[in-house]
Amino acid sequence: MGVIAMEGFEKKKLQEENTRLRKQNKEAKQLVKTHIKRTKRLQEELERRKIKEEKETQALESMVQQVEENLQLMTKRAVKAENTVTKLKQELVLVQTELQQWKSENERLRSEDSLALNSAKSNARLASDYLTKAAQEAESSVKQLLSGTETLRLVSDLLKSIDRISELPPQDKDNGHS
Repeated sequence: MGVIAMEGFEKKKLQEENTRLRKQNKEAKQLVKTHIKRTKRLQEELERRKIKEEKETQALESMVQQVEENLQLMTKRAVKAENTVTKLKQELVLVQTELQQWKSENERLRSEDSLALNSAKSNARLASDYLTKAAQEAESSVKQLLSGTETLRLVSDLLKSIDRISELPPQDKDNGHS
């Protein structure tokens, strides 16, 4: 009778273990789905940011070509570019913070031993790569905007100098012959 009770106890223990493992598996699958959705959102956001950065770069190049035609417009756009630089710096800090959070999450996932979590680790690495790329592109855009702003200032100073030269009074030729 003691052997039967022991077998029943072991069977109950195995059933509890199976229930616990099924629950962990279900939670892991849900985590994978969540990470897949987040990765997709991050990819779409990255694409939107790339398009936005390309448009901003084209706008800056256009401004440099039109400086001599419209100095006031160039000054307004330079101010706008400086605001964009500040905004991009803030976004860069946010992206770097998010990257650090992903790295922490990645470390936590490494400690778990299931196939579903291995898939989640892969998604976290992919998201980390996207965030790193986004941070690098944002940093590059910031550098381009700063360079463009400095160029605009130099052209503005040049135009001011040209304006001062054109204001000099003409020399009177008759005064030399009298």
